[in-house]
Amino acid sequence: MKKPLLPLALALIMAAAGPAAADCYADYKAKQESPLRLHYGVIKLPDGACADRGAAGAEIDRRIGRGGWQLLNVMSIFGEDGLQERKASAGAYFLRY
Repeated sequence: MKKPLLPLALALIMAAAGPAAADCYADYKAKQESPLRLHYGVIKLPDGACADRGAAGAEIDRRIGRGGWQLLNVMSIFGEDGLQERKASAGAYFLRY
């Protein structure tokens, strides 16, 4: 009697999990000192950083910091549908980090 319940339990677990989260991205502004340099960039975020700007900012700052950049601000968080309109503006910093 327990075996018929196993497929039902697995089906319920799969349904509760729902669909996988869609990719999310952020656009941001950053700077370097001595000499002062600024850049606008677009970055792909992990799922855990998509929910709010604070988490996104921490992730972006960590990643661009390796290149000597300091985050100034997170402008927006968006999905794949916003990538093409930002590509030209981001230039070399489009999905670089």
